[in-house]
Amino acid sequence: MTSLRNFQTEIDQIQHREVARHRAQAVAERAKADKDTKKGHGKGHARKESTEAAETAKGAAKEPIAAPIPAAEVDGALSDIDERLQLLLLSRLPENVEQARNIIASLLTRNRGEYVFRIGAHPSEARLFSGQHTTEEDVWQGTPRTAEELTTIIQETKAAIDEFGGKVSVLFNTRTDHPRAALLLRLPPPDVSLTPEVRCAVVGNVDSGKSTTLGVLTRGSLDDGRGRARVSLFRHKHEIESGRTSSVGMEILGFGPSGDPILPKTANANDPETIRREKMGWEEISRQASKIISFSDLAGHERYLKTTLYGLTSGSPSCVILIVGGNAGLIGMSKEHLAIALALSVPVVVCITKIDMTPPNILAKTVEQVSKILRSPGCRKTPVFVKSMESAVAVSQAFGKERLAPVFQLSNVTGEGLDYLRTFLNLLPASESDTEKFIADQPLEYSITEVYSVPYVGTVVDGIINSGSIKAGDAVLFGPDSNGNFHNTTVKSIERKRARVPSADAGQCVSFALKRVRRTDVRKGMVLVHKDEAQPKAVRQFEGQVLILYHNTTLQRNYQAMLHCGAVRQTVRIISMDHPQGILRTGDRATVTFEFISHPEYIKEGMKLLFREGKTKGLGVITRLL
Repeated sequence: MTSLRNFQTEIDQIQHREVARHRAQAVAERAKADKDTKKGHGKGHARKESTEAAETAKGAAKEPIAAPIPAAEVDGALSDIDERLQLLLLSRLPENVEQARNIIASLLTRNRGEYVFRIGAHPSEARLFSGQHTTEEDVWQGTPRTAEELTTIIQETKAAIDEFGGKVSVLFNTRTDHPRAALLLRLPPPDVSLTPEVRCAVVGNVDSGKSTTLGVLTRGSLDDGRGRARVSLFRHKHEIESGRTSSVGMEILGFGPSGDPILPKTANANDPETIRREKMGWEEISRQASKIISFSDLAGHERYLKTTLYGLTSGSPSCVILIVGGNAGLIGMSKEHLAIALALSVPVVVCITKIDMTPPNILAKTVEQVSKILRSPGCRKTPVFVKSMESAVAVSQAFGKERLAPVFQLSNVTGEGLDYLRTFLNLLPASESDTEKFIADQPLEYSITEVYSVPYVGTVVDGIINSGSIKAGDAVLFGPDSNGNFHNTTVKSIERKRARVPSADAGQCVSFALKRVRRTDVRKGMVLVHKDEAQPKAVRQFEGQVLILYHNTTLQRNYQAMLHCGAVRQTVRIISMDHPQGILRTGDRATVTFEFISHPEYIKEGMKLLFREGKTKGLGVITRLL
């Protein structure tokens, strides 16, 4: 029987191999196109181009910020760069301060406009993550600093970053017992199209407090213990009446250049109607924000599992926030959601809510249960209980690289633990910085996840750019339709977080207004691609390596299930399988040939797939298109 761990490793290897193949193919095609273009141009034109290129290179050399640190230096321990910066700033010599300014500018350029600068001797990550108190006997990393040196470094850093319009915010500043601090250095983005975004999917069992937690995080006002904070998030009348989310709700939380959350002026109001009415528009948040956290509020009830699954597969979240009620524990759909997140290899953050109303003995049981499940062979995660700002900063920098699962204990009524969660979210790396998932130097591919009909605008589609870039006015193809054909259209305008932008790049979640396209002609799961000589191809049948995670009997030929593959969601039928017995049970692995039931779809080799029907679940990867 194949273990999930081994199968996931193999899936990742297949995915990396296919991505590398697609990249090499695109590079070869581009080189061929460039060669053809050069043949058509005269020698004089080529000479002119080379002269222009030389002048551009000279101009770039004069740029003050373009003093990059050698690659080997950056790839080394970042603590070495922090140590060097501290020494340069403490000297206060003009040439050293100028050198420190260039290093900071280079770090900000390489890290999408933000960098966490740690000062002084810090406890080891193992000690911080264990939750134990630090002692003199512990191993401290970095050079110890006095309180006066700490003040000098902070002042010099603020003066250096002010010169190129950046902002400094103090994340924590400890003056007693090993003086140390952490600063967030941030450069405001020039416009909304370049604002970093972190996408988070919020899941958990029904009544665990998902919508309430998001309402408190994004609106600023605390809950009254009766669900006042969640009312502003609901989209339908029946949701307000029942208090249960039934659709994928989208909310954003903006952080300014100084690192403070952008909240409405009525953040501390008590009147529910005022809270619901006086909320900030997305455009206003986008204009002020230097970083945006996008939350997908997914449904917790079992009957809406299909919607929740679609939100997890199509939204490409950077992390899954699993909300667990402190009084109930990890029950029902919480385990289902955790299993899906692990199957899709998405990092998990756990938030234990309602700690103000949960008796201490019940809360202790919940904490123990969460720790036990996270450490189990199925999860293999290390739970890190975040109880200080220092551990929140440290875990945000290591999250995603190591198998860590931060655990926050929150109260939406008293506000306990919310500051640690906000700081953690503020420091997470942007979703579009994942160059393995989103490829900038490839042809355009945009997955449609939502379709709207807007009065006086026409058909509007929402989705994620998987590769390439696009500008307003570009001619594109959309499809496939029920016959597998693609149709011409033009992108009239582009919006990001409801603010108009001129262009969009790989990894960004944007909306397009399409020219002369009817709402009924577009559906979820379609793609937009640039017009090219090679026509995009839709497929009806494909082959995939699959592992059956759970099935109570056996799977045979002609078995039908709902397939989730990126933004594609459609019923598929099993045509054939290479299993010797011709049947599949729980834990079995096989190469299976699938066929879409209703219409062909645009899929690629290397894409992960998840299929389910009732409680049956299977995980796999597309290996061949037929």
